[in-house]
Amino acid sequence: MKFLKLIPILFIFFGKVPYGNVVHAEIKGPKDYKVLSNDSKKLSISNVEYFIKQGDKYIKNGDDDKAKDFYLDARKLAKQLASFYSDLNTSFKGIDARIPNEMQRKGKQTLKILAKSNERLASMYIKTEEPEVAVPLLVETIRIMSPNSREGKEAYERLIQLGFVETKYKG
Repeated sequence: MKFLKLIPILFIFFGKVPYGNVVHAEIKGPKDYKVLSNDSKKLSISNVEYFIKQGDKYIKNGDDDKAKDFYLDARKLAKQLASFYSDLNTSFKGIDARIPNEMQRKGKQTLKILAKSNERLASMYIKTEEPEVAVPLLVETIRIMSPNSREGKEAYERLIQLGFVETKYKG
């Protein structure tokens, strides 16, 4: 019986302790733990830009259907991001001013890229003789970017060209 009690002590002194398969958790870079901090992730502004670039590539190759799919994906993702940034902005107002400032900056970037995807989609719909689908996209661009922005002015000009509005904007 005493011998059985000595077995663990003998393993400690003479035995081989199986530490070879122990996992050591380590972060090589300070940002590696942030899953969405990489530009290649799905929920990012750079992914919206990627969708737009892919759509542009398919337009050059003459494949309007695939281009339209990429532009629609870009628009959908940009709208989601803008909504998320807006929600975070309002949630942290009055609590920590740094967070709303960051969310406002990212929200503006997202709205610009949303306006870009709307413009590409509207151009496609006009090209395929579907102006009734292009009008809401152009109106949305004016609403999110303001009529005084470059994107807003261009969208209003397109509405004039389509005959949806007649009054020239002098702003």
